[in-house]
Amino acid sequence: MRKILYIILAVSLLTGCKQETVLITEPADYVTTMVGTLSEHSFSTGNTYPAIALPWGMNFWTPVTGKMGDGWAYRYDAHQIRGFEQTHQPSPWINDYGQFAIMPVRDAAMVDQDARASWFSHLSETAKPYYYQVYLADHDINAEIAPTDRAASLLFTFPESETSGIIVDAYDEGSFIKVLPEENAIVGYTTRNCGGVPENFRNWFVVKFDKPIEGYTVYAGPAKAIEGAEFEGDHALAVVTFKTARGEKVNAQAASSFISLEQAWTNFKEVEGKCFAEVRDEAKARWNDVLGRIQVGGGTDDQYRTFYSCLYRSVLFPRKFYELNEEGKAVHYSPYNGQVCDGYLYTDTGFWDTFRCLFPLLNLVYPSVNAEIQQGLANIARENNFLPEWASPGHRGCMVGNNSASVVADAIVKGVNNEDLETLYECIVYGTEHVHPEVSSTGRLGHEYYNSLGYIPYNVGIHENVARTLEYAYNDWCILQIAKKLNRPQEEIEKWASRASNWKNVFDPSHNLMRGRNLDGTFQEPFSPYKWGGAFTEGNAWHYTWSVFHDVEGLMEEMGGREEFVEMLDSVFVVPPIYDDSYYGYRIHEITEMQVANMGNYAHGNQPAQHMIYLYNWAGEPWKAQKWVREVMNRLYKATPNGYCGDEDNGQTSAWYVFSALGFYPVCPTSDEYVIGTPLFRKAVVQLENGCSLTINAENAAGDNQELHPYISKMKMNCTNWGHNYLKHTDLTDGATIDFTMSATPDKSRGTEIEDRPYSFSREK
Repeated sequence: MRKILYIILAVSLLTGCKQETVLITEPADYVTTMVGTLSEHSFSTGNTYPAIALPWGMNFWTPVTGKMGDGWAYRYDAHQIRGFEQTHQPSPWINDYGQFAIMPVRDAAMVDQDARASWFSHLSETAKPYYYQVYLADHDINAEIAPTDRAASLLFTFPESETSGIIVDAYDEGSFIKVLPEENAIVGYTTRNCGGVPENFRNWFVVKFDKPIEGYTVYAGPAKAIEGAEFEGDHALAVVTFKTARGEKVNAQAASSFISLEQAWTNFKEVEGKCFAEVRDEAKARWNDVLGRIQVGGGTDDQYRTFYSCLYRSVLFPRKFYELNEEGKAVHYSPYNGQVCDGYLYTDTGFWDTFRCLFPLLNLVYPSVNAEIQQGLANIARENNFLPEWASPGHRGCMVGNNSASVVADAIVKGVNNEDLETLYECIVYGTEHVHPEVSSTGRLGHEYYNSLGYIPYNVGIHENVARTLEYAYNDWCILQIAKKLNRPQEEIEKWASRASNWKNVFDPSHNLMRGRNLDGTFQEPFSPYKWGGAFTEGNAWHYTWSVFHDVEGLMEEMGGREEFVEMLDSVFVVPPIYDDSYYGYRIHEITEMQVANMGNYAHGNQPAQHMIYLYNWAGEPWKAQKWVREVMNRLYKATPNGYCGDEDNGQTSAWYVFSALGFYPVCPTSDEYVIGTPLFRKAVVQLENGCSLTINAENAAGDNQELHPYISKMKMNCTNWGHNYLKHTDLTDGATIDFTMSATPDKSRGTEIEDRPYSFSREK
């Protein structure tokens, strides 16, 4: 009898008690920095490089497999490393600025980038955010790197050699280098850039060695050794030489400054007096702190790796462009006026991408960082007449829209920024009536037409006119929210409210799609919804029709109601992945990435379509959003070198995964709402900066069974049944517990009422 009782007790413990979900506590070790590096010009699986950096750090480091100036600095399918580069590259399409390289060699005569290149294997390579290691086979040297914000420690383990050397390559297009043997250091500057800088741009650097310099050679280009210790010209290089015993380690510590050589030495204090292990361990601790603000549990190792690799990418950009002077005061070199100015500045992001969910992620989890970014935007407003739309480091000509308005407005609405609001508002308003004289993607190209007609005509020589119109209309709605916050005159408020509906002017009810409209009011002919470009930006009508973030119900009404709206959404996944590339004259990589995804005309690899899945929540069929969100997470994201389904784009595509894995997404930034999707993990805890925490529990939603349970059968918010398809930002930041129960079958009665729909501007009228 006693045995039977013991058996009953054991069974009850196994079946009746829930095992506590263990949360990840060392997230940095789940990051795979190689995600997205198996990319090329014609096909992107991320277009990333393995960034060795601190979160939002001013300087990144990366091994370089490409030639000097190649936007594809590191490719996973390459076999040789040419150096280790301090980089500021946000994407291969924008390319780099202020870069220089360091390379150890066992033969100091191997100076040229091809001569010094060494074969390597991924089997002898370690790539973490805080630590990189690789064996350089041709030199028999082990190389290691650990970062700080503005400096780094590079540790080289040499073979026995009479001619061991370390090359510092300041690159071509204007550089300076000087060897200081008495200080065991090399100093210099590089001016290499791809635009976005004034004529006085310099990146000053310091490289100091912990082994006495025994000899050195300075080069005016890799083939021309010169007399003396310094050179200034097109291409400056230097090599310092040592005799080394086998296994001897040399630590090369490097720092840089956009302000001056003196400031570079100040920045050098981040590593000065620290051994390599100290720098590495401090970097790891920093990454664990930042990534650990979101702890997840109840998933698989692959899911953890994917999640934290995405979160790592989400906190790299925008990067710091400010420095701390001797007094610890924030100062920055301004790429907008060429002067050294007080205060914060961040750069290297394109708002066309990142307004969608990267900045909302900062506002939720890292608001203090975005507060600095917003102060930096106010500084930019004071330093020139325009806020950037793509910055690297200054204004760059790329993409469309006026989405700085969204980035600023979202921070204001969510209480992240309460400073310099009038300055920011005036600068944003100025941008609605002007276009930058040199960079047409800054300000509003076509504002004359948009402000008078309510749209940019198809036939007036302004490309991507429908995309611009749609984004300007959303941007005007964002400006409306700032105007209300500032209690601006009623006529201003009415102007922005009226313009927020301008998206209707490019909606064609005969096709239920957005379509180019001519100056005389007629729609463009011929028209194909499969044509990429032309009226749209890196997409077609199937993608851009849904770019009415602030008024989904208004769009639904224009389409004829809920059923027609759902039918059009469904059609995106049903129509084949056919395309018309006649605007470009060739198949751009975004088209290929749509095709191979095998999801019809849905193009998750590019930003205009990424929110689209969530729109089912407005139409009374939220289970379809749950289905597609889960499928995208499962199929299109992996912690592998080919782990993205298109360009990663400065954290935007990664932040989509982070939000979606938590179970909600900011479809309309500045609305104070998140739209519910489907949580991936059994448990997630977000530690908020105000001391509160957001806890998300999702029964049956993780591990090996997660593919089978994408649907929400029950949901509670702070122990209260929750049938709505949205969550309020303020409810989350006050601290909240959300309980999901997931199922293999959809609950078609939940979230179907009108009151369950998320925000729409039409509801305010």
